[in-house]
Amino acid sequence: MTSGTEPRWLDDAEQHAWREFLWGGRLLMAAIDHDLRVAGVQASEYEILSMLSEAPGRSMRMSELATLVVQSRSRLTHAASRLEERGWVLRQPCEEDRRGVLLTLTEDGLQTLVDLAPLHVESVRRHIVDLLTPEQFARLGELMSVVRLAASADGAGHPDGPATIDP
Repeated sequence: MTSGTEPRWLDDAEQHAWREFLWGGRLLMAAIDHDLRVAGVQASEYEILSMLSEAPGRSMRMSELATLVVQSRSRLTHAASRLEERGWVLRQPCEEDRRGVLLTLTEDGLQTLVDLAPLHVESVRRHIVDLLTPEQFARLGELMSVVRLAASADGAGHPDGPATIDP
């Protein structure tokens, strides 16, 4: 906001929608995290394993992974340490750029992901997918894509700067 200009305040309907988004989003993520924690894994750790499982060679530069999972590099480093202690990932220097670090999903990590996937998908279904019609859920995805693209474009979507990786 530039000095001397009036903010564009939210009207009552916009404020209500914004608060519902915040509250619902936080409760949704807390519920999914709770369901995974019962199995001994945080939702953020599950997401890391999942993204690695879909990457070529089940490996990804940590800086790219941090952008994809919208975590600071520091937070991802701590999560990677926990996952590495369990034998689910390996960290190694990038061959192309020794400053970079690759995170690779191990066979044990992949098996853990396979074992956790039914629990995770049931949690996602129970807490959001089955609450909405297929049309509402598809629309939600479309709307969040608009938000993601805008946040990626202006750098606001990631703690370490621009989040520019497309899915």
